[in-house]
Amino acid sequence: MKILLIEDEPELQKSIKQYFEMEGNVVEIAVDYVKAKQKIAIYDYDCILVDITLPNGSGLDLIKEIKLRKSKAGVIIISAKNSLDDKIYGLDLGADDYLPKPFHLSELNSRIKALIRRKSFDGNLEIVVNEIKILPVERSVFVHGRNVILTSKEYDLLLYFIANKNRVVSKNALAEHLWGDNADSLDNFDFIYNHVKNLRKKLLEKKCEDYLKTIYGIGYNFKTAE
Repeated sequence: MKILLIEDEPELQKSIKQYFEMEGNVVEIAVDYVKAKQKIAIYDYDCILVDITLPNGSGLDLIKEIKLRKSKAGVIIISAKNSLDDKIYGLDLGADDYLPKPFHLSELNSRIKALIRRKSFDGNLEIVVNEIKILPVERSVFVHGRNVILTSKEYDLLLYFIANKNRVVSKNALAEHLWGDNADSLDNFDFIYNHVKNLRKKLLEKKCEDYLKTIYGIGYNFKTAE
């Protein structure tokens, strides 16, 4: 997952970033309203964690901005400002969940995963596309019932392709999804080709249909009959 954390507390930033990056996610941080608004305008995210009380503005106004831009990102409010009015207002603005501070990172992790399942995969604990079965909780992939051993990046690529199946996905979108802000400093996207090549090879070795189609000069299309 690609996560934007909008939070100005350094210790909480550090603990959330470390925890979710250890799980193989990309975590970007915005420390105030202005930086958060800039990131929301430029990048796409799977999940945005928003504190209500921020330097230079309100997290509630950021939720308005996210919805105004028709972002597909899930939004979770994380705030010590545990006012019922703020909670209701944030949810009414379009936030998907509200988690008051302090909280356990394991609970935040479960909430994010549940949110992503609801938004991308209709809440299913198993994702099945023809002969491919994915168990997101375990980060396991099976083809015709046989386990496919993928690297963290290959797994993230497969999940992203399936979430966007039958759509053309650009190399730039893939780079941003896998590497976040660091994608801007890359000279080329050759690494994307290598990850896709390895993912395709591992799937084909398990007698999987070749769903990954290269759209030359643009990116890829995970094309299925569904």
